[in-house]
Amino acid sequence: MAERTLHPETLALHAGWRADPTTGAVAPPIYQTTSYQFRDTEHAANLFALSEMGNIYTRIGNPTTDILEQRVTALEGGAAAVAVASGQAASAYAIQTLARAGDNIVSGTDLYGGTYNLFTNTLPDMGIEVRFVDPADPDAFARAADDKTRAFYAETLPNPKLAVCPIGEIAAAGRPLGIPLIMDNTAAPLLCRPFDHGAAIIVYSTTKYIGGHGTSIGGMVIDGGNLDWAAHAERQPMLNRPDPSYHGVVWAEAAKAHGPVAYALRLRTVLLRDLGAALSPLSAFQLIQGVETLPLRMPRHCDNALKVAAFLNERSGVTRTIHPSLATGVQKDRAQKYMTGGLGALVGFELAGGEAAGRAFIDALQLFYHVANIGDARSLAIHPASTTHSQLSLKDLELTGVSAGYVRLSIGLEHSDDIIADLDQALTAAGA
Repeated sequence: MAERTLHPETLALHAGWRADPTTGAVAPPIYQTTSYQFRDTEHAANLFALSEMGNIYTRIGNPTTDILEQRVTALEGGAAAVAVASGQAASAYAIQTLARAGDNIVSGTDLYGGTYNLFTNTLPDMGIEVRFVDPADPDAFARAADDKTRAFYAETLPNPKLAVCPIGEIAAAGRPLGIPLIMDNTAAPLLCRPFDHGAAIIVYSTTKYIGGHGTSIGGMVIDGGNLDWAAHAERQPMLNRPDPSYHGVVWAEAAKAHGPVAYALRLRTVLLRDLGAALSPLSAFQLIQGVETLPLRMPRHCDNALKVAAFLNERSGVTRTIHPSLATGVQKDRAQKYMTGGLGALVGFELAGGEAAGRAFIDALQLFYHVANIGDARSLAIHPASTTHSQLSLKDLELTGVSAGYVRLSIGLEHSDDIIADLDQALTAAGA
């Protein structure tokens, strides 16, 4: 089948796999193995020399994981993907593939708390500077860049701020400079396709909507294959200079035999090989099950979230409701431009009673689960200031859009009447 001509609903079921050639099994097998038998010494040498693609060791790649990678790549319209053990590993590897000590990236401030901490503390400890700008001002990215800037980074639907990112404008600011835009699309699979708007790399925590059932931690980095790395040799030295960690290979040259996948090739054969955040085959299998129902789940998530946002927006005691459907002005325009498949399933709101009211609301919930995850089939709630963003300073909390009374909801697949009834009784208990 010509995968790129198929609709997402079909790709989610068929991309990357048809049937096992030996047994005829339709469901992808779980290849629970560490190693793979080489045909002979020439075959082994070719694999290690990158003249032939294949399986060497499950830390680097696995047949079950490969099916997951191919399927998500097809859904995004990319060139190749590398699955890893978590979304945090995906974010770190996405940057470390291009940047080393002394380099920098420019990132939007509107980030998930774990990513913000990675960027403000851990990456700088490794010598990689992260410069923060307001993503509402796309030109700020280019203004903050210099000759050591290796990438721009932003979230499509930032968690928890929920202000849709101007992907095309930021990507256009970086491309003439040879700076790729890395988009974290975790909260918007199928709702937005960042490659269509000029992004070069997509990052996912597949733990969330792609998996969809709260069973498996995972991450993925997808190479769009749409940036000519060799044309920007000075800007992107990691892909254009001999790499001593892999017998002096130049990745932009080595990838030519396999397609426009220099970035993905280096991420897999250097970062994943050396740092080892490999996705387990069992988790890959479970995430494939999630992908197969993703086109069915996302519309229901979005429809329920629209109803919840409308309910909260009319509720006394709720001082502010945050959801793209309630955006105005340029933010409304961006939501309509980029979120063409739906406006997402995350809803935020602020309570007049501040932190005490937020905690009381959470403790009164009965249907919602109080967990740190998003993107589950079940409805979830959390008070970020005391949990996911609790390591941030007051200034950083403000930058990421978290106030003392802010509550984040991840709206699930239950009946909307039941979801709203639970919110209603919890708000009443919190005095809202």
